Amino acid sequence: MVETDIWWLLPLTISLLIGAICPATGALLITQRRVLLANLMAHSVLPGLVVALAIGIDPSIGGLISGLLGALVAERLNRRFKGREEGAMNTVLAGFTALGVLLVPLLDARVDLETILFGDLLAANTTDLLRTAFAAGALLALLIWGYRDLVFVGIDPEGAAIAKRPVLLIRLICSLITALVVISAITAVGVILVIGLLCAPVLMHVERSRSLKELMLRSASTGLLLCGGGMMLAIAVDLPPGPLIGTLCLALLFTYRVNTAEQQS
Repeated sequence: MVETDIWWLLPLTISLLIGAICPATGALLITQRRVLLANLMAHSVLPGLVVALAIGIDPSIGGLISGLLGALVAERLNRRFKGREEGAMNTVLAGFTALGVLLVPLLDARVDLETILFGDLLAANTTDLLRTAFAAGALLALLIWGYRDLVFVGIDPEGAAIAKRPVLLIRLICSLITALVVISAITAVGVILVIGLLCAPVLMHVERSRSLKELMLRSASTGLLLCGGGMMLAIAVDLPPGPLIGTLCLALLFTYRVNTAEQQS
């Protein structure tokens, strides 16, 4: 009887963790101007997830490999199409998404595409919690190890390279962390909607924050409210949590615009 009464505790815990780590990761990506790459990686994990589920291994492994592969393919094509990088990256994004969808019937994989694309918090389990906790731990370790370099790379990447800071290593680790965060966020919002959770809370605070640390903390706090509130609201009105959280992210941006207009008048 007690377990029945608190069935919502695990999904809520996962949603709060994701609500904190997605915007915190988004703060790093936005300050480094790598949001498009994050969106690409979010879609690139799909083929790896399908293959992993088809052969019976942890989806995190397949998703991580596939996400990094998508980033490497995009990087290579960016060099070939100098000045037209956005077009190349969007093509890779679409191609990996299409490949993931095609692999489902080709491998006869038992995959719920709707859950992967849009999330399903109410079906979360302990493995999802551990996966999310691992992503949070990896992000925290990165901040402890290289916070000053993250700030330097975000402000002046060319200067950081001249100062012989490990720019490539930091970007590689950031890509790994991004892939882990995206994979963990699939439970909540899916690969399609995760970019909103990565960006919207950060956009609310990026102009008002005086440091990367402050930006990450403010963004994470907003993400906690979005995911926690979205989860409980979804239960109350019987709607899917992922799309509802994605809609709240959009609504949040309109709130910011209204406040800015009021301040100027």
